[in-house]
Amino acid sequence: MFILKKISEMLVTLLGITILSFLIIHLAPGKPTDILTDLNPKVTPEMRERLEKMYGLDKPVLVQYGMWLKRVVKLDFGESFSTDRRPVWDKIKEKIPITLIINILSLVLIFVVAVPIGIYSAVKRYSYFDKATTVFVFVGFAAPSFWIALLLMILFGVKLDLLPISGIRSLDHNDLTYFGKLLDYSSHLILPVFVSAIGGLAGISRYMRSGMLEVIRQDYITTAKAKGLTDKKVIYGHALRNALLPIITILGLSVPGLIGGSVIFEQIFGIPGMGRLFYQSVLGRDYSVVMGILTIGAILTLIGNLLADLGYSLADPRVRKT
Repeated sequence: MFILKKISEMLVTLLGITILSFLIIHLAPGKPTDILTDLNPKVTPEMRERLEKMYGLDKPVLVQYGMWLKRVVKLDFGESFSTDRRPVWDKIKEKIPITLIINILSLVLIFVVAVPIGIYSAVKRYSYFDKATTVFVFVGFAAPSFWIALLLMILFGVKLDLLPISGIRSLDHNDLTYFGKLLDYSSHLILPVFVSAIGGLAGISRYMRSGMLEVIRQDYITTAKAKGLTDKKVIYGHALRNALLPIITILGLSVPGLIGGSVIFEQIFGIPGMGRLFYQSVLGRDYSVVMGILTIGAILTLIGNLLADLGYSLADPRVRKT
């Protein structure tokens, strides 16, 4: 029942997201056909009307949404308004793997690095390590991701010449061995993954520290210590599980930020992912591709939140009864 309830809520939320996104897109000035007609002096008003009628843009917005929704239910996002006229799904499925890989690696990096930092900062409160991580948190929150990306590109790409700063593979990629190709891909992903994760690293480590400090003040932790249990057993056997509960939720809520950030760092690093395709589609007023990417992004976000709820229920069985 718990899972079914969450899935039904997710579907209703997804419907609301698509309605708002569709309406907001159509409130923006211009139409997709403007790209085809504005630079062509031979286009007459009658030709513009025929184009709009062919694409269904002459109908009311709600009617257009209903037509779009009928296609999407059949897993058909329609065709792109760009000159290639390719199916939207074909364009997205070419770009989505690299975006998913970067976001998954970012989440893993955030969890693997931020949780131990938060635990150690709480256990060694006011130590030099705790003070150093506090400075890191302020920098991570305050510094814009694009500025950090540019600094890292200058340092590791230009000055030290250690890491590539553009694309996801080198020009001689096809001539490399299997392990050479793997190393080539990995070297191209280091900077984008780090830039994508740095904000989350700062936030999650601080939340983990606060949660752990709150838990280790509880009476049952004092009782566990009084029984003669080692600090390691108390921290990792008793305190950590309860301290992780808010972190699970926060990780699920961080998925939208990671996906949204893809637009920025993919453009900066020249990565041919879903974020860069979204940016180009917005500039080209390609409604079909924009709606397709927004819908996919919303689905991934809702799945992330669903997994967070499931993880929370596993960590605290009382949640399943609510």
